[in-house]
Amino acid sequence: MSAERSVTPAAATPGGERGRATRNRLIATAARLCSERRSMDLSVAEIAREAGVFPNQVTYHFGSKDSLLLQAAFLVLLHETRRVERIGRRAPDAAAFRRNVSRAVLALPSLPLVAKALATGIAKPELAPVVEQHLNLLFRQSERFLGQLLDSRGWTAERPLGEEARTFWSTALGAALLSRAGADGTADDLDLAGVLSVHDGPALAG
Repeated sequence: MSAERSVTPAAATPGGERGRATRNRLIATAARLCSERRSMDLSVAEIAREAGVFPNQVTYHFGSKDSLLLQAAFLVLLHETRRVERIGRRAPDAAAFRRNVSRAVLALPSLPLVAKALATGIAKPELAPVVEQHLNLLFRQSERFLGQLLDSRGWTAERPLGEEARTFWSTALGAALLSRAGADGTADDLDLAGVLSVHDGPALAG
């Protein structure tokens, strides 16, 4: 679950290396502003001003402000998962791991930001590739983290780790989307820990 920034190859980035540097600066700036304000309500002008670029660079490199903010929200989430990993590594057993990691994820300040970004992405089909790329990045990182942890602890999971990571995050993000849509209930009502199949000892007999 550790943060990992996806970087567009220079050949595919407008302006090559220089364009990639501007693109990365815009993402980092938007992520910082989203994190500081706990809000996605940012204008193109203020993002560009903070990044030290012209406003038209946003559309030049990202196509739209929504695409930039979606990527920025995921960058904040990926950064915050470092804390989740540290909590997971400190768990004395698999039951504590399931419980502690689930609580930590539901308390992440970035979860509502990503829910808002996903809601925007769902409403705009042109953002579907961006949503898919960043969700897959999140899933892969979580799968890698789980694999390393299980190997070091001798724990096992009842599902393939890729499925485990996808199911866990789909549930957490789905709950955040429902909450944003005004559904009744709170994070305390969600048994996210029950979604995880990680347990102590060898794999259970099928």
